[in-house]
Amino acid sequence: MAKNNKRKNKNDGGGRKVYTGKLEVTRSGMGFVVVPDLDSDIMIERENMNNALNGDEVKVEVRGYFDNNKRLKGTITEIVRRKQTEFSGRVEVHPHFAFLVPESDKMPVDIYIPLHLLNGAQNGDHAMGRIVEWTGKTKNPVGEIVSVLTHESVNEIAMQGLLVENGFPLTFPDDVLEDAARYPEGIDKQEIKNRKDMRNVLTMTIDPVDAKDFDDALSFRELKDGLYEVGVHIADVAHYIEAGSALDKEAYQRATSVYLPDRVLPMLPERLSNELCSLRPHEDKYTFSVIFQINKQGKVKDYSINKTLIHSDRRFTYEEVQEIIEGAGGDHEQEIHLMNAIARNLRQQRFKKGAINFSSQEVRFELDESGRPIGIVVKESKEAHQLIEEFMLLANRTVAEYVGSMEYKGDKIPFPYRVHDVPDEDKLRVFTLFAARFGVKFDLGTPEAIARSFNQMLETVEGKPEQHVLEQLGIRTMSKAVYTTDNIGHYGLGFEHYCHFTSPIRRYPDVLVHRILLQCIEDNVKPIKHLEAQCRHCSDQERRAMEAERAANKYKQVEYMQDYVGEDFDAVISGVAAFGFWAETVEHKCEGMVSANDLAEFDDFVFNEGEYALVGRHTGLRFAMGDKVRVKVTAANLAKRQIDYQLLEVPQTDRKGTALSFDNVNLSRKGRDQKGRGKDNKKYKHKKR
Repeated sequence: MAKNNKRKNKNDGGGRKVYTGKLEVTRSGMGFVVVPDLDSDIMIERENMNNALNGDEVKVEVRGYFDNNKRLKGTITEIVRRKQTEFSGRVEVHPHFAFLVPESDKMPVDIYIPLHLLNGAQNGDHAMGRIVEWTGKTKNPVGEIVSVLTHESVNEIAMQGLLVENGFPLTFPDDVLEDAARYPEGIDKQEIKNRKDMRNVLTMTIDPVDAKDFDDALSFRELKDGLYEVGVHIADVAHYIEAGSALDKEAYQRATSVYLPDRVLPMLPERLSNELCSLRPHEDKYTFSVIFQINKQGKVKDYSINKTLIHSDRRFTYEEVQEIIEGAGGDHEQEIHLMNAIARNLRQQRFKKGAINFSSQEVRFELDESGRPIGIVVKESKEAHQLIEEFMLLANRTVAEYVGSMEYKGDKIPFPYRVHDVPDEDKLRVFTLFAARFGVKFDLGTPEAIARSFNQMLETVEGKPEQHVLEQLGIRTMSKAVYTTDNIGHYGLGFEHYCHFTSPIRRYPDVLVHRILLQCIEDNVKPIKHLEAQCRHCSDQERRAMEAERAANKYKQVEYMQDYVGEDFDAVISGVAAFGFWAETVEHKCEGMVSANDLAEFDDFVFNEGEYALVGRHTGLRFAMGDKVRVKVTAANLAKRQIDYQLLEVPQTDRKGTALSFDNVNLSRKGRDQKGRGKDNKKYKHKKR
């Protein structure tokens, strides 16, 4: 920690301290710079922001205190990195210049567009613009139009807006595209000599049906004495990306691909992600591989890490492999059954050693040609998915253990580990009290005991009504996994060493791992400078991508439920707050809000954090996580990405466990004669238990 403080707390030579942090701007226009390891934020008044925007990484010079409350105040002196450089808005064209008037309130000024940078945009067009220059001396940034959206669908405008709001550019700069285009097709004969040639070994990819970037493949062959060779082959992206090149810098800034319901915004240009690097069937490809000698019980007897050359014999979808696992015939069925048997044993070993067996449901939207959702499918994690997952986890762990065992000049080699801390104590305490209501007991003595308790809980509640709510709340107690050079292990997986090695087409940390791994193999270690800062950036970008993905999924939920306004559905309470509760429809998995204001006519409801519930002061009515409710869709607002529900019926119990309903409790907070009102109001059809 002291080292981080020293890096961020610099002296400008005149006695003033300069910090680096992230700017957060309130609706009132006041700013606060959040500095890691600094006890309080630094207040920035509007006139001292120097064109910095919400989310920007900035340098701030502390210039005293605000009033008498000892809060630091400062002036932004430099913008280290902008969160967002592209904005959507309306084009205004004048005789000698133009402006893009941004739609987002996160951009407080218009963007000046020279006429030669309009790129075909006309007055009134809805367009996407990019800032190309903005000095502290000018009020308005200079920009260019990158695409005209006037004739695009509402969905297109919304999805692109979500991406740029979270700092992801929609297009690649020309120099990046030129960098990607200069790499030739095919395999260089000279390069073959530098690699282990595995083109004669059975190799396959297993991916989603709509995948285009195949960054991992498995090879399989039988050895002697009950051993098998399983090769985990990963696209050798680092072979094509020269460190420090325009392509490398752009990949680092993006740090991740972003997956929305109707598109992928790739980290790398399509030339690389879908063509040169993608492990497409019947093509020779460069890979970086971990090759295991392993028995059917999942015991690794030996392994090697090599630069390789492979040739994928077959492209499988998860569905095709699952059918083979379930007994259907198919290509390479014997090898698939053997690999699945090994993967099953690897999975069992993980859970025995402390991995937590949380399951989760993913929802996928079926879309029409315009991107509008016409159906919702709940994706299940089946054995075909777990087969791939286990071998990827094994490769990631093995690479991290290998690099973690090596030293450079007497110290551990700086390396971007993927770590996961123990659960938050306060969240865990609240959760265990809630879980105790279902007869679940937790041993909080050690991290290992906590993990065992989680697994025992998940086994106990499997198939029971409380399973979903306990799983979801349990996940919320967990820390967030991040990238860092400080290896504290991965608690959720139960690994002492872990990294991301297996998806370099879509994650920049994997590219860093490949570079360091190659240095170790070649015994030519040159530690990457500022690696911890790069880890923080990649973690931040991952969080932003998740925010964009969540917002896009919410947009699609709202869009889907627009067709059901006025209709009733069974739902489950998925979250509770002082201002109401969220409910998720059983049929569609679409979440909306039942406002506390709508409940106020029945009682004063108090938020009980320990029970994840709203509890009526006078009636004893409770609305708790996991409760089943009946709701009506009253509104689906795309602009706000918000669904509003109205409560229709709900089984409840009072504090003594007695069944309550809208018909047998006094629903007035003041005790006036409202019982009849509850009966007469036919939209509430409460059923007794």
